[in-house]
Amino acid sequence: MKRIVLTGGGTAGHVTPNIALLPRLRRAGYEISYIGSEQGMEKQLVEAQGVPYYGISSGKLRRYFDVKNFTDPFRVLKGCGQALRLMKELQPDVVFSKGGFVAVPVVVAARRRRIPVVCHESDLTPGLANKLTAPFATKICCNFPETLQYLPSEKAVLTGCPIRRELLNGSREAARAMTGFSDEKPVLLVMGGSLGAAAVNQAVRDSLDALLRDWQIIHLCGKGKLDASLTDIKGYVQYEYIQEELADLFALSDIVISRAGANAICELLALRKPALLIPLPSGASRGDQLLNAESFARQGFSMVLEEETLTAGRLTEAVQELYDHRQDYINAMSESPLSDAVESIFSLLDKAACAHSSSR
Repeated sequence: MKRIVLTGGGTAGHVTPNIALLPRLRRAGYEISYIGSEQGMEKQLVEAQGVPYYGISSGKLRRYFDVKNFTDPFRVLKGCGQALRLMKELQPDVVFSKGGFVAVPVVVAARRRRIPVVCHESDLTPGLANKLTAPFATKICCNFPETLQYLPSEKAVLTGCPIRRELLNGSREAARAMTGFSDEKPVLLVMGGSLGAAAVNQAVRDSLDALLRDWQIIHLCGKGKLDASLTDIKGYVQYEYIQEELADLFALSDIVISRAGANAICELLALRKPALLIPLPSGASRGDQLLNAESFARQGFSMVLEEETLTAGRLTEAVQELYDHRQDYINAMSESPLSDAVESIFSLLDKAACAHSSSR
């Protein structure tokens, strides 16, 4: 039996692609383990999948001043030691890293043990964790054609992002029963990630009266961001976070408003959902969402509305424009070659694992 260690953490975006690979790995008979942070959100998500989870110490590598910059290097060193012990104990044939700072000690430990590593970079430009681990990787997968220029040519592979197969099999009727919606108006799905997006939430709520004349709205507003004053409005439902029923809500939705996190927009691409992307501005991030959104707009997959220009009126106009031209976006997405990332990535992992196991 071949063994694999999956790693990645910090946000749901570093975990869900790993989860998407689980069915394919299980069909191939892999023994699967996961290494994440001791206190990260990934622990609960992974254990819910029945995968053994091992927590290690990790620290964040910040580009700005913070007192934790003086203590976190010691946490990273501790994590490296823990990861080395786990590599010796678990003896994987291959490691798959989805990024996040917890992945750095795991990848370094794998290299020390001569275990092949396949990394995945979701964003258009590599994040700091993947920049640090790139020298130790056997292959580096990516989502965007533009990313190839930032990666070593002999390692880079354009695969797209693995998404959960169940997202493709949602039930419109189950979503109607859940939301109470009819088929009289189209459905707009608003999603801002697991933590929500305050600016997007506010713009949607400010334009509710105008939007509800033409739309039924599903609003995934993030943990702690429900508005109790809006709970009884006909045609509008809000949820903090949806997991199991997300496929059904996607199936019911005609168009989507979303941030431009790489995993989220790759799910929209796979589902052929026309989207209005409102990327996180550069002042609140390293600018990766702006680049992701620009790439999708350039490929004809999505519309983009920058947060700095976001108003209730502009949002309403953009939603209508997106809906009017929705078939153009669907056609462009249907022609994308990045349709089976799970199989592409599995092939790389299996090839590396077979080479390693045969060399033992």
